[in-house]
Amino acid sequence: MKPSIHNTLSRAKDELVQNNDVFGIYCCGPTVYGPAHIGNFRTFLVQDVLRRTLECAGYNVKHVRNITDVDDKTIRESQKLGVSLKDFTARWENKFHEDCAKLNMLAPHVEPRATEHITEQLDMVSALVEKGFAYPAKDGSVYFKISAFNEYGRLAGLDRENMATQATNSAGEVNNADEYERESVSDFALWKGRKPEDGENYWKSPWGEGRPGWHIECSAMSRKYLGDTFDLHGGGIDLCFPHHENEIAQSQCATGKSPYVRYWFHSAHLMVEGQKMSKSLGNLFTLEQLVEKGYSPAQIRYALISGHYRQQLNFTFKGLDDAKSALSKMKKSLESALAKINITADEFKTFVKAGNTFEQTVFEDAWNALIDDINVPKALGKIFSALTNVQTKQDLQAFAGLTYALGIDLFENEQNTEIEIPSEIVELAQQRWNAKKNRNFALADELRAKIKEAGWEVFDKKDGFDIKKI
Repeated sequence: MKPSIHNTLSRAKDELVQNNDVFGIYCCGPTVYGPAHIGNFRTFLVQDVLRRTLECAGYNVKHVRNITDVDDKTIRESQKLGVSLKDFTARWENKFHEDCAKLNMLAPHVEPRATEHITEQLDMVSALVEKGFAYPAKDGSVYFKISAFNEYGRLAGLDRENMATQATNSAGEVNNADEYERESVSDFALWKGRKPEDGENYWKSPWGEGRPGWHIECSAMSRKYLGDTFDLHGGGIDLCFPHHENEIAQSQCATGKSPYVRYWFHSAHLMVEGQKMSKSLGNLFTLEQLVEKGYSPAQIRYALISGHYRQQLNFTFKGLDDAKSALSKMKKSLESALAKINITADEFKTFVKAGNTFEQTVFEDAWNALIDDINVPKALGKIFSALTNVQTKQDLQAFAGLTYALGIDLFENEQNTEIEIPSEIVELAQQRWNAKKNRNFALADELRAKIKEAGWEVFDKKDGFDIKKI
């Protein structure tokens, strides 16, 4: 039995077949204009589980995930702060990588930045113009002609006969935005002519100074690192249209090769406490904010992957508490099994890798659940049932393989708990806790900074705080 996913393109559950030396995966990465929130990380974590599962199934995965470091948002925010685009995006890219590491996410094999692949994007735009699929405008921009591509709308399930494919939108203007709504289907920008608000963020092109549109970067970079056609493309369902639809159009028209991608892997939206995430509701939580509330990255990861990727996940603090309890229960069951079979925790850690066998172990059903459309909730249920029946070393190796596939680190805080915390740090943390209780938040922030300067981090809980070495 091979892993399968629901393929957005075929609208069916398709078995994932590796036809070449590598199984190429391209995932749309972050736009680095601020800290990634849990909605972003839900998508990235689901992709991480898919990659790990494929590795456990013996696939030779090549994972490419881009960094969008030039678009409307990155330029607007860097200009607002008066800093260079490179310095601005580097800050948020570093923050993203730090959060990924804390969440135990595997780094992609290749992580290209849009600004470092301008030549590849220009080459693709030039090919589209030469073949008649794109046209330059008077302002130096270049637009893709949707009407020239008969398959446009297939991925998102748009009604081709009733779909407007005009060169201008309802306002009589060519669509120059990097992102737009489903209702405003129109020719989209491949290259955007330089405008005053872009500042110094421009490059030379055959059509004048400007910068690439958002959609072209993924087509150009996936082609460079995975070829004209490749296996699987991932992203949140919000990217299905227009971004992924536009990628297909650009790529297939530029290369003449079809399909651009064989499998499309889209994950559903995240809700928070039953509400849509938004700045106005104050529920765009970052990893750092949740850690400050006393939850560990392992608990946050568990909560974000515990629902099926194709179903909307309602992220709640009760869910985080449940994740904490589940991980504690899993670790206690593991410790009992290790004692029964006389295997140390250190030896078990060596089992946590991709090459383990699941067949003819008590975890075979859990593995089969996981590879059947990456059904994490069903797999977790089977894992807990099987943990009480572990009998052999092979069973433990299979369980370790599943923890690798899910990215679950049952020994996350082990090292920190063994470090003695200096009494002066404990005293500062207690003073900070008292200040918070008295609603003296300015003093609390000042004490937190002093603790951090000394090399420690304080994490709030409902009834107190924890202190960990940075």
